[in-house]
Parts: sequence; C-alpha cells; structure tokens
Amino acid sequence: MPKTIPKKTAKTRTIPYDAAAQLRTPKEMAAYLEACFEEAHGDAAFIAKALGNIARAKGMAQVARDSGLSQASLYKSLSGEGSPDFDTILKVVGALG
Repeated sequence: MPKTIPKKTAKTRTIPYDAAAQLRTPKEMAAYLEACFEEAHGDAAFIAKALGNIARAKGMAQVARDSGLSQASLYKSLSGEGSPDFDTILKVVGALG
C-alpha cells in the first residue's frame, strides 16, 4: 500500500477583537454602552472598559484634551484592570458627550 503524504494545512491567523473598531457613530456608542450596563451586573471595571472602548473609538487624544486628563491616565483608568475614581469617570463621560 502506498504511503500517503499529509497535506499541508493553512494556519488560521486570528487577531484580537477590538470593540472600538466597530463603534462608528454616536448612536452605536450609546447602544453599546447601554448593552454594557445591562450585562455588567454591578461590575464597575466592565463599565470602565466599555467607556475606554468608546473613548478609543472617538479618539483618546481628543477625549484626553476634552476631559483635562492625560492619555496615559485614561488608558490606565479605562483598561478594565483598575478601579478609576468617580471623578475620572465623570470627566470622561462629559468629554464623550
């Protein structure tokens, strides 16, 4: 019986999902934030991450200017890893409109 040579299979390339890339209009951003509030079940870090995604979609540099905060502190505060001050959240929400 002849030997079969295994076919080379193409490797599947994956990339991380980026919610910010999908948020193009204020209406989409509002719907996304509303859905996140429904799913958060009291998880403040989840909401902070959602605000971070919206801020990245709008442009973090612009949000930083409008909020009076540095980009670095926004990235850190809205990463979902920490617990941002409520003052920071209010400034971000104000900057996002």
